[in-house]
Amino acid sequence: MGAYILRRLLLIIPTLIGIMVINFTLTQFVPGGPIEQVIAQMQGDGDVFRGISGAAGDAGSQSDIGTGNEAYLGARGLPPEFIAQLEKEFGFDKPPLTRFLDMMGNYLRFDFGRSYFRSISVVDLVKEKLPVSITLGLWSTLLAYVISIPLGIRKAVKDGTPFDTWTSGAIIIAYAIPGFLFAVLLMVLFAGGSYWKIFPLRGLTSDNWSDLSLWGKVVDYLWHITLPVVASTIASFATLTLLTKNSFLDEINKQYVITARAKGLTERAVLYGHVFRNAMLIVIAGFPSLFLGVFFGASIIIETIFSLDGLGRLGFEAAVARDYPVIFGTLYVFGVLGLVIGILSDLMYVLVDPRIDFERRAG
Repeated sequence: MGAYILRRLLLIIPTLIGIMVINFTLTQFVPGGPIEQVIAQMQGDGDVFRGISGAAGDAGSQSDIGTGNEAYLGARGLPPEFIAQLEKEFGFDKPPLTRFLDMMGNYLRFDFGRSYFRSISVVDLVKEKLPVSITLGLWSTLLAYVISIPLGIRKAVKDGTPFDTWTSGAIIIAYAIPGFLFAVLLMVLFAGGSYWKIFPLRGLTSDNWSDLSLWGKVVDYLWHITLPVVASTIASFATLTLLTKNSFLDEINKQYVITARAKGLTERAVLYGHVFRNAMLIVIAGFPSLFLGVFFGASIIIETIFSLDGLGRLGFEAAVARDYPVIFGTLYVFGVLGLVIGILSDLMYVLVDPRIDFERRAG
């Protein structure tokens, strides 16, 4: 098992390099780079000149990434010397290969540079947004497991009964509803849209958060995250419930279950003493990947609807503004995180069922 983990860890390096090369190459062909963004803002509003120029200066000393387009459509009427200075400040006066190698060298030292337009380091920016995304990802995943596993087991035991039929209908409806539409529905019903104003409309905490007691802070926090978490859970809840049911049905029909029943064991002893461990293998082992999917998947939509300032909105705004230090810095970190999560998923399989031997399969 140690050799298998070592091979997987070594594979992270070429895989991560491939991800970065592909995305960096694509940015070379995307119109409207950061310099064009700066020029467009300057021409649209002269008052932002000083702030944007200062941000560019800060970014130029930290990041050597982005596109190197020479023909800036928004630069008509601006002195060529000024455009050349912007290119130098952003690091675009270097060849693409040099910029890429400089970027990867900085990332290996955990130097992710500074945002072009926010005058803050990428690491500090991610730290600032991380609590929101962790809240959505962690609570949504836990809620999905708490609901889906008991419901899936019950559906497997009651397979073909009216209970299984009507719950399957409800699950299909839940799966068919887009997360953003369900979020809007929750807002309309429970956040003062047209009916009840039970939950707050935006944010993770109230304005008087610092004045609340410890218990008050806990209640206030849970009060704020209820609607976003429920909206984030709906899709994963439906998928996980059906996965649990099908996994249990597959195990219940196997020979060892028939043998256990023939020995006189109660149905509960058969279900939880024999079936549960084998049936839950795929469900429990998929926890890391499910958490990662909820963490990054629907967060941008949910964060936007509920005015939560998390990593989803950060990535979207960085892409729109062509803030390449933020884009590539977060891509690098989350790429590493995703690859490590894949290894953790394999380890979860072994932890749940020691009979699995990845080393033998690899050989």
